[in-house]
Amino acid sequence: MFVSNKKQNPGVKRLAITGGIAAAAGYVAGTLLAPKSGKETRKDIREAAKRRQADAEKELKRLQVELDKVMQQAKKQGNNLSAKAQKELNVLVAKTKESKEKTQEIIGAIRKGDAEDQDLKRAIKNAQASIDHLKDYLKK
Repeated sequence: MFVSNKKQNPGVKRLAITGGIAAAAGYVAGTLLAPKSGKETRKDIREAAKRRQADAEKELKRLQVELDKVMQQAKKQGNNLSAKAQKELNVLVAKTKESKEKTQEIIGAIRKGDAEDQDLKRAIKNAQASIDHLKDYLKK
């Protein structure tokens, strides 16, 4: 695959974003205007929402497992660090534990049906960021 070192034209990026938005709007309009009854359409929307939540729950559970692995690795490597480095590592591990607790709270909210899409996205993003920060620190 050919990769250019030139900056991408901002118009191309805008066009791609606009195309994505148009596709999403078309999907929603098609779903709402389709020759289905309101009852069937609402059922389809509920099922799609349940699938999204189930996918988010799977991702959060996967991230929890990865958070555990990275924290275990940090504990093993922490014994060989200077006092200053151990202090820095402890701060990162504490933030990682906090992120893990938040993911558990969101999983509970998913099961109760109280989770918002924005909360799910934020929890996934924060958990992945915690994993990445701790892994980067352990590479040093």
